[in-house]
Amino acid sequence: MPIVVVGLSHHSAPVTVRERFSFPETAISEALGKLRQSGAAEEAVIVSTCNRVEIYAATSRDETESCLRLRQFLLEYHCIEEPLGNAVYSLGEPASLEHLFKVAAGLDSMVLGETEILGQLKKAYQLALQHKHTGGRLNKTFQKAFNVAKQLRTDTCIQRGSVSVSSVAVELSEKIFNSLSDRRVLVIGAGDTSEKAARALLSRGARDILVTNRSYERADELAKELGGRAIPFDQWTVEFEGIDIAISSTSAPHYVLDRNKLIPLMKKRRNRPLLLIDIAVPRDIDPEVNFLDNVYLYNIDDLQSIANDYMKQREEETARCQGIIRAKAKGLLAAFPRIQTAGQSHGFDPISSA
Repeated sequence: MPIVVVGLSHHSAPVTVRERFSFPETAISEALGKLRQSGAAEEAVIVSTCNRVEIYAATSRDETESCLRLRQFLLEYHCIEEPLGNAVYSLGEPASLEHLFKVAAGLDSMVLGETEILGQLKKAYQLALQHKHTGGRLNKTFQKAFNVAKQLRTDTCIQRGSVSVSSVAVELSEKIFNSLSDRRVLVIGAGDTSEKAARALLSRGARDILVTNRSYERADELAKELGGRAIPFDQWTVEFEGIDIAISSTSAPHYVLDRNKLIPLMKKRRNRPLLLIDIAVPRDIDPEVNFLDNVYLYNIDDLQSIANDYMKQREEETARCQGIIRAKAKGLLAAFPRIQTAGQSHGFDPISSA
């Protein structure tokens, strides 16, 4: 029963494409049920983050056929018909295992070695496990991936420097304002990414943190932890007159801030410079606001330029990590009982849409 991966990430598709494939967390269990009922896989885990949407599946079918079925499921589930080129990729063994290990270790992330993806991967696996969408094959594989990630973080220097999307967002803020001292920050969304961004901003000198979230209780809880102040979600625009930076990371299916809403807010602010960092997928902020004077909007893909600087610093450590990953994937495959079927491959090229 080989393990295959079908998905898309910041390497293969821009945020304008990725956001169309994203799965709300509340819909993932149902989607996994539909996927397995379709016969495309016996076991499956769906990972949906700001940088990637991937299906990890164990299947008794031929790898090529399984990947075609999984790809078709992605398209049909999201009602997408037009050609996508090589945005959606497919991997068979051993490439699929090596890819999972790289993802867990942060080697496939926008910021090389970042740590947030491991928590996101564990959460996705736990959700699938809880609803009985995994079995022995994926259970053993994901546990091995977590162990490999821990080893790489312990035995290599892959985490040296800034290693999260949140911290890169903060560095971008410093490039715009030179210093975060006395800057006022609004955090829209009280999830893990938002919390990390808020803590990083405070550590760099931000004087005031305002937190808003659809659940006021969660916003209040986070605000108290940060020494800031919570704002009801339907009142956060009132605070725009006094803020300098807004970091948004909600799970809203539509824009929480668009051009028409921002124009009168900018007038109240007397057009003082405003930095907007949208790290949500789907995006929280309409890209049209970028055309307004003194508004600087950056989305998740815009953080890539800063991330590339860290990539160059870690090339040697990356090569070392990849050698460890190849050996671990080979060892895991050797531990599995193998039933080789016609057409199985050792990884193959991305499947283009017709």
